[in-house]
Amino acid sequence: MSRDVREGRTAWRKAAVIALPALLAVGAMGVAMADGVLASSFAVSGKGFQVSAGALSGKGLASFVDVARTADGAGRPGAVLGLGEAKLSDICQAARVDTPVGTVTFKLSAGGKAGPVTARNLVLNSEDLVGDARFGQVEIGRDAATLDRVPGVRGEPGRFGLQASDVSVDGVRSHSWSATGGDFRLRGLKLTVSLDGPACF
Repeated sequence: MSRDVREGRTAWRKAAVIALPALLAVGAMGVAMADGVLASSFAVSGKGFQVSAGALSGKGLASFVDVARTADGAGRPGAVLGLGEAKLSDICQAARVDTPVGTVTFKLSAGGKAGPVTARNLVLNSEDLVGDARFGQVEIGRDAATLDRVPGVRGEPGRFGLQASDVSVDGVRSHSWSATGGDFRLRGLKLTVSLDGPACF
């Protein structure tokens, strides 16, 4: 009986030794994602949404071509755009969703008189971006796997990429598949859901 107990204890210790490195790795990734260090990966809904802002600026820019995947595996081509320390004014995000009662507009706005919206390591997966832009020191055509301006934002080897020391864009208009960010602060947040309501643009 006592030998069985000792064997059980020994097995648990072995399991703990094996599991500990994996647990530490998962914990480190969780902390990194909470801090916005890594661009999180998830299945997109397949329903794009609008994003607009009066102005956008970022310390550090990294971008590369990628494919966003839906839960059923379908691909949505786009460009991953990562911004280090991001600041946006008059931000708007809107999606039109078909429901049994009609087309509903899910709309989120922030900024304006309440102050700028800020985020660390803001990452957008977008199919387009329109605006008047200014780049700092820029590198176009860099291998996506070697991008280093925004922590955790890099693509697969051989893919087209670009990066810049800083960027500012006025009159931002974009259609996107996903957005993630660390320490996302939305001053003056307003969320509305309405039947056939107006989108951002």
